[in-house]
Amino acid sequence: MKEKQSQGRHPKAQRKQAVRASITFPPALCTTLEEIAQEKKVSLAWVVRDAAERYVAESVEAPRRGKG
Repeated sequence: MKEKQSQGRHPKAQRKQAVRASITFPPALCTTLEEIAQEKKVSLAWVVRDAAERYVAESVEAPRRGKG
């Protein structure tokens, strides 16, 4: 017997959880981010997530570099 999928949810959505956020950008920054997304052929959301992940990685590494 086949297991029933949850109502209206795609199986992929069940595997990953995410938090939706609303962000307001200054117009010039938004335009630049959109241009980057077009050049890379990805979504604006992808560019923002990528930038946020890099920022966090750098912020976590920075204190470690100071120790020696």
